[in-house]
Amino acid sequence: MSKLIISLLIGVIAGIIDVIPMLIQKLDKYACISAFIHWMVLGIIISYIDLPMSNWLKGIIIAVLSALPIIVIVAKDDPKSILPILIMSIVLGAFVGITTGKFYE
Repeated sequence: MSKLIISLLIGVIAGIIDVIPMLIQKLDKYACISAFIHWMVLGIIISYIDLPMSNWLKGIIIAVLSALPIIVIVAKDDPKSILPILIMSIVLGAFVGITTGKFYE
């Protein structure tokens, strides 16, 4: 399988993991779709960016940086959501970094 397809599949898995708690909380469907697409794209971005650090750290840094605009928008109406967004970004960013690193090292 190509690097693009594997990266996309890893992003899909991360997106599903991120969206499940959102569905349980009955959050807006557009927020769920946005989060899913966010992780699909991050699966590709994290796997293609080459930074001189461990894969898990690279994943965390990219995931947290890409979550900052989302955090700014969400913080206006729901400041208590900032921590869960950061935690999921850290956990899933590390997951995507480690998993994509296993395929391409």
